[in-house]
Amino acid sequence: MLTFRALGPFQARHGDMVLDLGGQRQMAVLARLLVAGGRAVPVSVLIDELWPGEPPAQALSTIQGYVSRLRRALEPGRAPREEAEVLVSAPPGYALRAEIGQVDSWRFENAVKTEGEPGAVWERLGHALALWQGPALAEFSDLPWAVTEAGRLEELRLIAVERRADAGLRLGRSSALVADLEAHVSAHPLREEGWRLLALALYRSGRQGDALGALRRAGTILREELGLDLGTTLQRLEADMLSHAPHLDLLGEPDAPGETLSVRVAEPVTLRVVVVDDQALVRTGLRVVLDSEPGFRIVGEAEDGEQAIAVVRETSPDLVLMDIQMPRLDGLTAARRILADEAPPKVVMMTTFGTDDNLYAALRAGVSGFVLKTSAPEQLITAMRAAQAGDALIDPAVTTRLIAAFAGRVNPSAPPGLAGLGDTELDLMKLIARGLTNRQIASPLSVSEQSVARSVAKLLNHLGLFDRAQLVVAAYESGLVNPGDMGR
Repeated sequence: MLTFRALGPFQARHGDMVLDLGGQRQMAVLARLLVAGGRAVPVSVLIDELWPGEPPAQALSTIQGYVSRLRRALEPGRAPREEAEVLVSAPPGYALRAEIGQVDSWRFENAVKTEGEPGAVWERLGHALALWQGPALAEFSDLPWAVTEAGRLEELRLIAVERRADAGLRLGRSSALVADLEAHVSAHPLREEGWRLLALALYRSGRQGDALGALRRAGTILREELGLDLGTTLQRLEADMLSHAPHLDLLGEPDAPGETLSVRVAEPVTLRVVVVDDQALVRTGLRVVLDSEPGFRIVGEAEDGEQAIAVVRETSPDLVLMDIQMPRLDGLTAARRILADEAPPKVVMMTTFGTDDNLYAALRAGVSGFVLKTSAPEQLITAMRAAQAGDALIDPAVTTRLIAAFAGRVNPSAPPGLAGLGDTELDLMKLIARGLTNRQIASPLSVSEQSVARSVAKLLNHLGLFDRAQLVVAAYESGLVNPGDMGR
């Protein structure tokens, strides 16, 4: 089946095979037609939007050549004179013919705009958010139409996060939602709906003081950033909490005065984990650690990479803990294959010592963390929770070794330099490369943790990256950090 991905690296696939879509400008033609949602785009618009301000003299024939080559890539079995069925002529231009299920951004938008009961919303939006593999249309960030569409999709993503959290609160999952909502408001501190959901989750978890503290944090940020007071909704929520309004204890707001909702007790959200290691003793130790930690459940085990792929596809876990060195099929190869699947789980790699080349390659493959087997159990749990929240954590000891091994190397597919970054941004990048958290960074920079979160988000957006692990890679690929920097 032919599918298209725009929520992350832009791709077209036939089954598991990634198609060669040509160069950046040729890919941009397909991306622009995808953004049109099946509607025709005139050739004149394509020319203006692919070459803003100064199209080449042969722009029309260039577009026609791009379309011809894209058609061959998308429909390799089509006879030379046979009508195209995917990238079709639609005078005065072209259109992309695809079903909603073939395009991840179309599927995502359809899921976000569909209403339903809380349980259905929770499940549907969970699957929808899993489609995101990075920032949308990042390859085309120099083109205004792509920037506009990426911003629209990102806004829909934030709405989906908040709608799913609201459904989770109605299902009685307040305690399990607190960590994710804390991360959400840290990254997006001006969204009042995020603060409302966090405060309500804290209140229903029996943490009234923290709930009121969250609302006061929101008020401080809004005043400092925008010169505004809390909105009416948050003011009313604060007053209701202070007066212990009965409706706050319900799993949903009353639909009408006097109407009440029955309280349903739901199981807290549990992270489903597959453990992969060729040593039974290691798997047993991990089982002991995770069995004693609330919020985790092992749903499968494997002894090598080949078994891991089969177990992951059978159990559809949220996260895979994977040893990097194993017989038959190593963890790195298995991680690449697992991460290439549709809506893959997060992957956290484990290593005793490994090789720096493997660690570097796995970071580039998109794993969500690295931990040493010799690390304390708390470090493992922290890495897993970071992956669960959509972040990435690299063991500081591994970070040091990576930078020592790869300082000064240049990768041709790395982000195009660090041009445009000021001293503040470069300092932030160095601290991230040392493996520091936002809280640890805030102190040496003398800023708030929320300010660091906003700066990290801006830095990722500027470089076209989607997590901290890739920032580390970019830091040493560009030569910004060197082995000697790690002790400073």
